[in-house]
Order: sequence, then structure tokens, then C-alpha cells
Amino acid sequence: MNYQNNFIRATLTALLFFIFSASVFAQSAKIEGQVTNTEQKPVPNINIALQGTSFGDASDSQGYYSITEIPAGDYTLVVSAVGYTTQRKSISIESEEELSVNITLSDKNEELQEIVVEGNQINKFSTEFSGYVAKLPVQDLENPQVYNTISADLIEEQALTSFEDILKNAPGVFKLWESTGRGGDGAGYYAIRGFSIQPQMMNGLPSLTNGSLDPANIERVELMKGPSATLFGTSVTSYGGLINVVTKKPYDTFGGQVSYKAGSFGLNRVTADINMPISSEENIALRINSAYHKENSFQDAGFSESLFLAPSLSYEVNEDLSFLINTELYHSESTNPLMLFLNRGAPLEANNPSELGYNNELSYTTNDLTINNPAYSLQGKMTYNLSENWTSETVLSRSSAKSDGYYSYVSTIGFPENIYSRRISDQNSTTNGTDIQQNFKGDFELAGLRNRMVIGLDFFQEKVINNSTGYTLYDTINLTNNNPTPISKAKVDTMLASSPVNKSKTEQKVYSAYVSDVIDVLPQVSAMLSLRLDHFVNEGNVRTENDDYDQTTLSPKFGLVYQPFNEQLSIFGNYMNSFNNVAPKEQGDGTIESFSPERANQWEAGVKTNLFNGRLNATASYYDITVSDVVRSDPNRANYSIQDGELYSRGFELSLNAAPINGLNITAGYSHNESEYTVTSTAGEEGRRPNDAGPSDLINGWISYELTSGPLAGAGLGLGGNYASDNYVTNNSQIGRFTIPAYTVLNTSVFYNTDNYRLTLKVNNFTDEEYYNGWSTVNPQRPRNITAGFTYKF
Repeated sequence: MNYQNNFIRATLTALLFFIFSASVFAQSAKIEGQVTNTEQKPVPNINIALQGTSFGDASDSQGYYSITEIPAGDYTLVVSAVGYTTQRKSISIESEEELSVNITLSDKNEELQEIVVEGNQINKFSTEFSGYVAKLPVQDLENPQVYNTISADLIEEQALTSFEDILKNAPGVFKLWESTGRGGDGAGYYAIRGFSIQPQMMNGLPSLTNGSLDPANIERVELMKGPSATLFGTSVTSYGGLINVVTKKPYDTFGGQVSYKAGSFGLNRVTADINMPISSEENIALRINSAYHKENSFQDAGFSESLFLAPSLSYEVNEDLSFLINTELYHSESTNPLMLFLNRGAPLEANNPSELGYNNELSYTTNDLTINNPAYSLQGKMTYNLSENWTSETVLSRSSAKSDGYYSYVSTIGFPENIYSRRISDQNSTTNGTDIQQNFKGDFELAGLRNRMVIGLDFFQEKVINNSTGYTLYDTINLTNNNPTPISKAKVDTMLASSPVNKSKTEQKVYSAYVSDVIDVLPQVSAMLSLRLDHFVNEGNVRTENDDYDQTTLSPKFGLVYQPFNEQLSIFGNYMNSFNNVAPKEQGDGTIESFSPERANQWEAGVKTNLFNGRLNATASYYDITVSDVVRSDPNRANYSIQDGELYSRGFELSLNAAPINGLNITAGYSHNESEYTVTSTAGEEGRRPNDAGPSDLINGWISYELTSGPLAGAGLGLGGNYASDNYVTNNSQIGRFTIPAYTVLNTSVFYNTDNYRLTLKVNNFTDEEYYNGWSTVNPQRPRNITAGFTYKF
């Protein structure tokens, strides 16, 4: 351990050296730029001022402005004019610095446009605004719901190459299952607030996948916390929240970057991001993101290889009408990552990984058995300004995910002690999704109160075509044997040739209407009132009507925000609701019993901050989620079902993004969760923590420092990691408890960033911690590995 302690001390010493090598001088500086509208035309007579000071200017006939003789420091830039949405941006300016700040103004009925800052930005890991979380342009401090954002800046600084690693930066999010690629649910599983969820949403719309996601087209990832069915339905959400991927959009100038990364286990990754205006007169812009990725497993066999292409097109017809098209095409070929499935029906022979006697360098597979996961997503949005106060937004989303190839897993189910079976299926499954939304968004006054409202209609359809075989037993292995028999692809093909194909076609449809209104009750108090009417139609297997059913549900949401210090501190509370539709069941007397939807209700309270001119953004909250009306077996009558099952999930979450001094950025989070089955018929589970709840305590953090002036300006380093407490992947009083031990994984990086290029060297898990994840499984994770990257920007 001495070398680990020395390494950490050396890293911290270097960090402190970087921090204190930056000198601060009280000399004047300058801010200048141009103000344009959404058609990129200059806007004169716009007021630009530094809040709380006498410094300011007005844009000239060409939209240009200049503010001079500014003392070094932190400021809030305020841009305002009649007929436009007032904008604010936290900026930091150093002595004798010339900061370029270009501003795009929007009409009041449009979403806020970002102020583009070319220079030092404080708190670069923080995002203070989202148009997706509330389906309205609402600042974070005004939103009574908790959400966390992982920005493209953080993704770039950490040299991340996988979606799984991106989510390690989100407070209270834990990976349960690897991405398997199998049909229906092949994407990775994550735990949020004690409930499992898959990433199936993009730009606020359903986007299905059976594999992993490529980071090349990600602008940011939003983690919306708590039951969110009121605004987003139940198809892509869970009781703990949802994962929304926001993609990169076209802009009005030529630019981009090309990047190459190489690293441990044969990592080779090439990405390109190119943006170009097609027609400046007609305001048409095209942006293309692409990636090629190949990487081997850290084990004795296994690899993944993928191609990704994401073109997006924006077209502003006039000041009232615009179109946006986003497309993603993805194809991957990979082996199945190893997950050891534990026994669920008999007492456990081992209670932790060390008792298994397993060598985590063994994969129990071969590179000849691969699965292909082609997927595409197409999203089109038309925005039309109906009036000064109302906007129409029409959206179409189509997505498809396919699983084609071999899926294998290793399981001890049905076998004693350390004997595990290898079972293999020939997957041939396609999932198609369609979503159509019509939203009307308004910003108006009623009875002297400001209202920001969205009224929406939503149609969602999912079709699954499955022609996969069943799971064939290939052989059995002993985990204590370090030389397992290699798998023969020819033998697998022979066995699968006689395996029956389970053909099925299923279909589900959801028709919804929703309304949400943010009302400024008082200058410092706002309320959010939301309601969804949801009609679910399950056509099940289209070859029969026996499994058809439908349900209609109301889902309410309410939130209250009080800002004792306007735009600096908010105190909030919310009630949020979600539900799951429940199929009818045959009872012991032959009758068919219909049930109400299962319900999840959350009460939450907390605080949000935006202090010191944006240098400290933090959220702290306590939540209490109760799931009720769970259908379970009647303990008093055999072959009957009743609807009184219940469980709870409660906890505390803290997240912060801070920039104490220029160049120093910190993001961190902590979560504590307590979950328990309170009423259930599953033997041995009552009073126990669910095995998909993940660890009760999670910590994530990343601190980086970049020199902002002097001959080494752009040089920096970062340090961070993750902590997870004990994880009960099997937790049953009759079967036993299998505990994956707590672990701490530390990562570090050094980088050099200029206007034209970026160099990065990243060491992940530099203490070479052996650790595991799981959900009724044991999933070995990667040992120490290195990534080096070069990016050319133009």
C-alpha cells in the first residue's frame, strides 16, 4: 500500500503546485462581442451590463459592443431588451484579459439560447438550465424536481470512451448489469434511488437500444430523479427516475474537431465532429458526428467493435418556423461480458466473491461467439411561433434496435456448489418504437401572475419481433478450475440447430395527454402543477387476443419553490407520481381478475444554490418513495392474487459543482438510500433490501485544475473516483445473502488544452482495485488501464 499512498501524495502535491502557481493581479480587462438573433442578424440597442456594477454598453447598428476598464473578478453578465428573453451568464475575467462574449437572443416564446463565451468560464461542469426536465424553459433553481447533469466538458476532460463510465459522474447512480446485447433488454441496467432503469430516452423522447450508447454525439446527460411518469410516461422511466441523453446540435459557423484515443486492452477509438453552414441566407446548418471504436476485454477472451454516425440538420425557414432533424446510426459486434448468475432457488454455497474461488481473468467464452446490435434513431422537430406568447412544437421519433447472434451466460442455477452451466441462445430479435408528440408552450400572464405552460399530446407504440431460440445447455464448469474447456463454435451451431425457435410478435400502444404549469405566485414563490391522462393498450402476442388488456390512469405532480435570495438560493418540495400497468390474472376459481395500476408516490424536500456568481451550485434533498398496490400471491388462498404489496425507498442526496478559484473545478456527489420490502409474498424477502436497489451509499467526485495564464496556460491535471458500499446482489432469508464488498476506485489525468488541440493522458483505477458489480449476478470490472488522446480542433 506504500506505493499507493506515495502516488496519492505526489498527485495532491502536484495539484497544489498548479493551483498556487497562478497569480492574480488587480488590473483592468475588456469584454466585447456581437449580439445577434436566431436568424444570425445583428441586433442593435441591446443593453449588456455587469450586474451590480456601473460597467455596461449597448450594441451598435452591427450588434457589436465593448465594455472596457473592468477590474479582474467574477461577474454576472446581464443582457436585456424589450421583446427578448433576458439572459444572464456567470463569467470570470482575469487581469488584462480580452474576453469574447457573443450573444444570441431569442423571442420570449422560445427556449433560452446559450451565451457563447470564448475565454475562461467558471464552473464549467455546471449546467443551470434544461429545456427537457420540465418540458419548459425553466432554470434549475425554479424547478422543484432534482436532476443532475454530466456535461460534455467533463466527458472530454476525463477522456471517457463509454457511456457506462460517463454515468459514474452522476450522484446516486450505480451500474447493476452490463450491456448484454440480448433482445428486448440488452442495454445496461442502472440503479437510481433504489430502482432499476435502462437508458432509453434521447432529447426527451423514447429512443430504444439493445446495446450500449456511443458518447461521440453526447452534449450532456441528464439524470432526472424520482417518479417521472407525469411528463414522460412509463415506457422509458422507472420509479427512481430516468436517463435522458441530450445530443449535439448544429450551429451557424464552420468548425469541429477530430480525435484519436488509444489505450490498454487494445483500445483504438477515432471520432470526428464537423459542423458546417449549408446556406447562410436560408439558415441551414449540418453537423455530423462519427466514431469508430475497437477494444478487447481485460479477460482471456472478449472484444467489442462498433461504428457510429450521427448527422443532424437545422433549418430556420423564418423567424416563426424552424425544423431540426437528429439521426443516429449505430452498429456493434461484441462478445457477451461475463456475469456469473447466482442461484435464486436454493441456499447459497458462497456469500461473497472470495468464497467463489473465481479467477476474474477468465471469461468462459470465445471471440467466435459474437452478437451484432444494429440500431438507429430518427427524431424530427418542427417549431412554429403561433403568437408572441405561444409556440407549437411537433415531434416525431422513430427508433429500432436489433439483436442478432449468440448470447451466452454462466449460471449456477440448478447446480450445486461451484458448478456453473454455460447456456447459449441464438438471438434474432427486433424492437421498433414510434413516438409522436404535439406540444403547445406558452408564457403569459393570467390574473396578474406569470404562467409558463405546456399542453401536450403523446402517442407511443412499441413492437417486438422475436425469432430467438431457447437457451441450450452447452456444458458445466467448475469455478475453481483455471483451465476450463474452450468453447467450440461448431459444437454450439450443431446444438442450436435442433433448438426450437420461440416465435412471437408483441405490441403495446400508449395514448396520453398532459399539462404542466409553472406559476409565479409571488416574486419569490413559484408552483408547478402537472397532470397526465394515460391510456395503455396491450395487444400482447398479436396472434392471440387472450393477453390483450387496456388501462387508463391519471398521474399528478406538484412542486413548490421559494427563493429567499433570488437566483441564488431556493427551497423546494415536490410530490411526484409514477405507475406501472398490471395485466389481469386468472384466479383459482377460473375467473379473470383485473387490477388497478401499481403506484409509486414520492415526497421530497431540499435546497438548491447558485452562489458567488455561479461558483457554487449545489443541491441537497431528502426523498421518500412508497410503492403500493403491488400484485402478489394471496398467502391465504392458493392460486389467487391480491393487490396489497408494498415497498419503500428513502434517502438523501447531495450534489455540487464548484469553482473556488479560476481554473479549479470540482464536481462531487453523495447518496444514501434505504429500501425494503414491507409487504410481499416472495418467501424470504419481506423486511429485506431489494437486490436491484444497489449499494446503500455512493460517492463520486472529480477535481481538476487548469492554468489559465502564463506560459503553461492550458496545462492541468485531474483526480477523482467512486466509492460504493456493500451491495447485496442476493438478499433472501431462506436462500442467503451474497455480498459484493465495498470498493473505492481512483482515477487521474493530465492534459494540455489550447485553441487548436488537446492532449490527454488518463489512468483509470490507478490503485488496481479488484472490484465487482451485480444484480443477482457477479460482474468483474476492469483493472488498472490507461487512455491517451489527441484532439485537433478547427
